[in-house]
Amino acid sequence: MAKMTMPKKDDDVLLPMGQKKPLLLRFWLQVDRQTKNSFETMEEAEKKARAIKSAHPNLQVGIYDSVESTQTLFT
Repeated sequence: MAKMTMPKKDDDVLLPMGQKKPLLLRFWLQVDRQTKNSFETMEEAEKKARAIKSAHPNLQVGIYDSVESTQTLFT
């Protein structure tokens, strides 16, 4: 029987495509409470949120400010 040894976990190990940790900026765009994207400015996040909400009015769309810990919902 062959013996298998697991490699040591390093932070600099490349992850498979699609499984990288996302870079989260200050303003997080959330759809149905799931973070989909992040932006540096509130204006960029609002523009995208309003576009999503107008195209899909039944979804809950919001922006989370990670610095001030506040949530803005779009109706």
